[in-house]
Amino acid sequence: MPEMILQGPNRYLLPKTGAMLVDALLFLNDNLRRSISGEGMELRQLCDAAALPGVIGPVIGLPDIHAGFGLPIGGVMACCADSGVVSAGAVGMDINCGVRLLSTNIPSASLDKRTLRKLMEAVEVRIPTGIGRKSRHRELCLDTLPQIMSGGVGELIARGYGRPDDKDYIEESGCLGGADVTAVSKKAMERAGQLSTLGGGNHFLEFGTVDWLPDQETDNFGLHHDMLTVLIHTGSRGFGHQICTDYTEIMAAAAPRYGIELPSKGLACCPIHSKEGRDYLAAMACAVNFAFANRQLITYDIREAFREVLGGSDQDFGLNVVYDVAHNIAKFEEHFGRRALVHRKGATRALPPGHPINPDRYKDTGHPAIIPGSMNSPSYLVTGTAAVSETFHSVNHGAGRTLSRSAARKTINHEAFTASIGNVMLNTRDYKQLFDEAPLAYKDINDVVETLAEIGLTRKVARLKPLAVIKGEGDD
Repeated sequence: MPEMILQGPNRYLLPKTGAMLVDALLFLNDNLRRSISGEGMELRQLCDAAALPGVIGPVIGLPDIHAGFGLPIGGVMACCADSGVVSAGAVGMDINCGVRLLSTNIPSASLDKRTLRKLMEAVEVRIPTGIGRKSRHRELCLDTLPQIMSGGVGELIARGYGRPDDKDYIEESGCLGGADVTAVSKKAMERAGQLSTLGGGNHFLEFGTVDWLPDQETDNFGLHHDMLTVLIHTGSRGFGHQICTDYTEIMAAAAPRYGIELPSKGLACCPIHSKEGRDYLAAMACAVNFAFANRQLITYDIREAFREVLGGSDQDFGLNVVYDVAHNIAKFEEHFGRRALVHRKGATRALPPGHPINPDRYKDTGHPAIIPGSMNSPSYLVTGTAAVSETFHSVNHGAGRTLSRSAARKTINHEAFTASIGNVMLNTRDYKQLFDEAPLAYKDINDVVETLAEIGLTRKVARLKPLAVIKGEGDD
């Protein structure tokens, strides 16, 4: 494996060597550079991805990079749309794990802890948390899942589960084309009853407040100091997980027939235009649309909870979609004059100002990319600049782990966890279930966000401070 070479502020190169077809490029400040694991598994995974057929260089490692299954989390791999490959593991298990931000008309200071607790409880009644939980919207799960997998958020809005303009502020307008339910296994379909559930692991629902805005005008984003905000972080649940599992096996078995030597099972892949490649993209699109629909239904339930607890109407509360963006996805895009299939795993798309597919509201600024923190650490909104083309219009998706879940459970005790969450309200008192999600298990999100901002790839738009967090038990 090549040595990392400093290329300039916050940039490191892993030059093409051995089987690598292209370079790998990492974005790390000094503190994050020191956080790279001793065995460098995340670096090895970048180098492995750089050896896949048709890869377009460089393979990108973002500031929150850490080892994953195949491509590292915080990794971006673009492949030639004509001659490249698609890899289920390079998208990840939780297809379209992503985050949605809702703004409100409510000053956070106007809510006392008792009211905030009532809101948490009303939300929990409506939105099941934890692994394996089933939806309360059984009518949708029983009757309309194929239509939702094909039509995404638009299908739900047509059925009354949202506002017409909700989809205007969602990546791909809440529906990725090419979905085909016939490419989804029976076992995966059996897991599709988890629509409108939060899950466990790092998934959460957070009530927060806007505690920092830059001097520049931010009216485009509809955010104001002391505004109550709601963050929703979840994905395609067991449905997407099973699709990734199914196609990793299918691709691993098929790769030798296409003359592909796999560096690891996690990077099992097939040519984009092979039957296996086309089938995966069709099934993945079903999971992408399922996840967008999941966050849409959760939004519907949150609006209902606010009406119950606070009285009044949606117009009183706002609860408008600021943006909804995917973290684990593969999409055809244009980069450097070439059409490419861009795999983002633990990475967030950030289109710069003037990009033609930005929503009209964000044409002049670029759409916001939402970078969530962990319980007592802040979350950020950033926008990409013209320079973000260097990363295939991608930025980090969170802070990134420094401790594995097992290491966190062994290292973090009740006293350390309690100190780390400060005054943030949680939906459970069984803190032991959340030790592996403590802020102590993650990199400093300020370091992560500043790494790209300092070198002009992003611009910080807002910082959100958590007030109350709903999490489910178990590891998704």
